[in-house]
Formats: sequence, C-alpha cells, structure tokens
Amino acid sequence: MTKQICVARIGAAHGVRGAVKLWTFTEDPLAVLHYGPLASRDGARTLVVTHAREAKDHLVATLEGVTTRDDAEKLNGVELYIARDKLPATDDDEYYHADLIGLSAETTAGEAIGRVSAIHNFGAGDVIEIAPPHGPTLLLPFSNAVVPTVDIAGGRVVIELPGEIDGDTPNDS
Repeated sequence: MTKQICVARIGAAHGVRGAVKLWTFTEDPLAVLHYGPLASRDGARTLVVTHAREAKDHLVATLEGVTTRDDAEKLNGVELYIARDKLPATDDDEYYHADLIGLSAETTAGEAIGRVSAIHNFGAGDVIEIAPPHGPTLLLPFSNAVVPTVDIAGGRVVIELPGEIDGDTPNDS
C-alpha cells in the first residue's frame, strides 16, 4: 500500500456558498490545487479543491460538489491526504517529515534509543519526538546540532543527546 501524506485539514465553513477554511501543510499553500483528488484518512471520500485564495493564516477554498454552508460544516476537521509518490522529489539534504516517522534513532555512539514517532512544530521550530522502548518519549529540537545525521536509506537518524553536547553523559547528575 502506498504511504499516504496529510497535506491539509478542512476547518470551519466560510460564507454561505460552501467555501471552507483550509489549513495546508505544504511549503506552497496553493499546491493543493495541483494534486488532484485528495482523500480522507480512511479513503472513503475524495475531494477536489477547485479554487483557493490566501487568507491570514489559511486558505479559503471551494471544493467540488460542496455548494452550501451545511455541506461545508460537515467537513470541519477532515484531514486530506495524497499518495507520497505524488509529492515532488526532494534534494539530497531535504526530506518530508513523513519520511522520518518510523526511522530508528540512535546516539552518536551508535546506541539505540528508540524510533521517530512524530515531528511537531509548535511555532518555534521543528521538534523531533523519539519513542524509546520503555519510558516517556523524548522531545528534542530538530536542528543540525541535535540531529546531525538523517539517513533515510539506512532507516535511521542520529541524535546528539543534550549530555553529549555538553561533553557529559546523559545520565550524569
């Protein structure tokens, strides 16, 4: 099965003619106009963005077949996906966040510490979430200092833990 990537989330209805607020997760927000049909997470519904314009922090979009406010309100919260292979190729030093999910995480010394479970952005930059086999997840800034190596072909990321950056071991007190 082809990996599905979430490229947008439908928000509240906008106006009375079926337009919706649309939050996109793409570098170019208007790229959603060029992907063709977008699918809901379960694949049960496909929607085509027929028109979009930029608003303050989102798009205002019209969707094929959605012509009333009631229709638009029913779509609030629906995430829209495309197949990973429909996205443009990345440069050698670039990657999609979705490509990182599931990679093993290890220290610079080669010690396994878990798997990448998510990449978040809370407004101050990307944060990588590592789920160890036991215990709480690690949330670390996603920077070249903390994540010096991303090896998608090798299925791993290298994490420089805070203690390693200071020259101490992570468990020193």
